[in-house]
Amino acid sequence: MRIPESELIINGDGSVFHIHLKPEELADNVIMVGDPSRVDMIGEYLTDIEFRHESREFVSITGKRNGKRITAISHGIGPDNIDIVMTELDALANVDFKTREVKPVHKALNILRIGTSGALHADIPLGSYVLAHISVGFDGVMNWYANREKVTIPAVEEAFKKHMNWLDVLPSPYFVKASPKIINLLKDVTVKGVTISAGGFYGPQGRVVRVPLAMPDMLENIESFRFSEGGEDYRITNFEMESSPLAGLAAHLGHNASTVCCIIANRYLQSSNPDYKPAIRKLVELAVDRMSTL
Repeated sequence: MRIPESELIINGDGSVFHIHLKPEELADNVIMVGDPSRVDMIGEYLTDIEFRHESREFVSITGKRNGKRITAISHGIGPDNIDIVMTELDALANVDFKTREVKPVHKALNILRIGTSGALHADIPLGSYVLAHISVGFDGVMNWYANREKVTIPAVEEAFKKHMNWLDVLPSPYFVKASPKIINLLKDVTVKGVTISAGGFYGPQGRVVRVPLAMPDMLENIESFRFSEGGEDYRITNFEMESSPLAGLAAHLGHNASTVCCIIANRYLQSSNPDYKPAIRKLVELAVDRMSTL
């Protein structure tokens, strides 16, 4: 089936609409970051840089680490941007831009997103790295796609909504597993995470500045929620804004993906570390080295 021009926009130079990458420029291994400046930080650990594209918050490069091609791309802030970047990365890998048809042979990308996050328990220290084994979507992105139950964990979702006294006016939360392939890259140096993606930084993450919250006991209820899946016990570990649509869309589209976050705040202890850049740099170097082994 041919994909119409209105549904997948291709620029005049042959690049995809928002992120301005061409199919041949995309490596099979991808590192995603929110902050555009971190793309250049990743570039410090790559050789043979092929290009640097910049369009709005989307900055991208492709280079090599230990002879393996890696693409680094920034996505900005929020789950809506992940919907854009993941859809366009998949199109680059699996749509023929000349015929506008899906390629007969599927290509699976390996995607690791690096982010920052706030921990929800006292025993998760500032500067530690939490790897999302499971992501929890407060964002609603996956609810717009058919058959989301094929990549989510419906029984846990129902238990969570009951535990939280979830409000009907809010997007229905979803739980989705990360790719074992990406988890295995970093599980020896990370905290096993269940990461919430919120649709905003303040109210959607339980922060009060001037407007009161619809669920004032949200953080307390999140901290006390426990569940089992696949023979393992879990608790929700941290808040951020992008891991769940990444994991959900990757699973739907047949890619391997997960998110690793540097903990820069502890919501339980009400503490933070604004000088977190050295820890991020260490995480970037670790991620580049590990991704080059795939």
